[in-house]
Amino acid sequence: MSTAGARPLAVLLVGAGRIGQVHAAGLAAHPDTVLTLVIDVVEAAAAAVADRYGAAHGTDALEALASGEIDACVVCSPTPTHTEVVDAALRRGIPVLCEKPLDLDVRRAADLLREHPPADRPPAMIGFNRRFDPHFAACRARVRAGEIGPVEQLVIISRDPAPPPAGYLAGSGGIFRDMMIHDLDMARFFVPEIVRVTASGSAVFSRGIAELGDADTAVAVLEGARGEQVVITNSRHCSYGYDQRLEVSGPLGTLTVGNPLPTTVEASGPAGCGRADPCEPFFLERYRDAYAAELHRFVRAVRGEEAGSPGLEDGLAASVLAEAATRSAAEGRRVEVAELVAEIRTGIGAEPTAAAAGRKGGQA
Repeated sequence: MSTAGARPLAVLLVGAGRIGQVHAAGLAAHPDTVLTLVIDVVEAAAAAVADRYGAAHGTDALEALASGEIDACVVCSPTPTHTEVVDAALRRGIPVLCEKPLDLDVRRAADLLREHPPADRPPAMIGFNRRFDPHFAACRARVRAGEIGPVEQLVIISRDPAPPPAGYLAGSGGIFRDMMIHDLDMARFFVPEIVRVTASGSAVFSRGIAELGDADTAVAVLEGARGEQVVITNSRHCSYGYDQRLEVSGPLGTLTVGNPLPTTVEASGPAGCGRADPCEPFFLERYRDAYAAELHRFVRAVRGEEAGSPGLEDGLAASVLAEAATRSAAEGRRVEVAELVAEIRTGIGAEPTAAAAGRKGGQA
């Protein structure tokens, strides 16, 4: 990899779907990156994004990584391709930012870490963009500063405005691996070492989701190593927009993060008092600033100016928790995280265990 002084980084974008288009816009806007090449197995999709930003396009990610013309790679392709592309990038010394999760199979994610231990790889980040949301980040900074004392309880609410398309859901890995994984990482952001998980999921409103054997509504209760309690609530629909809230409590008080609204205007009248705008319509609007901050962190990591966090270890740790939640919901029991770690230990070696990965997490 070459970054040749202040020359902007030549970045390969793998995947031209919805999240790929978010990153394409961010790369085009960042002063230190050039969107050089867009890859998608659907050539028309790659061409459409590439043409918008003056980049080249193609259909073969591995060939692009071998070209010698790429300084960094952003992976937004379908989840089953993630580990292959990340592995190929790291083997060539190319820094990578990969959307979550690393893999639907936690063992494949563990294998990737075994092949590429931290000391032997270029910067490698996982796309948990919510750590970079200014509201959540400010809350977490105040917790770390001791404002409320040690964390005792954490409540995370995440509701999508509507379910994704059936075609997406069929290959998503289920609500815990696909949707709740962001909240599981956010739990680790505040409570780094989670030791047990109890979860349940049900199809309350969507026949299509039920037919897939998935849940449209889910709750998980996590316990930290110090006894901290974390409650996560997920729903695949929400009548008032994209609902993203958080509350964290300790012996000295409580910090709350509400939904940022488009305006601060409130209306009062016969229909009610204090009526405000609906929530932002979806993640693209709610986390616009977070995506920009995440990309900036990645660029600084590639330049050697800052640590690349959240890293692959954070991706693995969140996947372990998602696997624990999936197992808990399926089997109707509490799952010890150590139980899963023991099952995949041969795939990740002595480090990182899920707990060790938890202690390494939360540096964003």
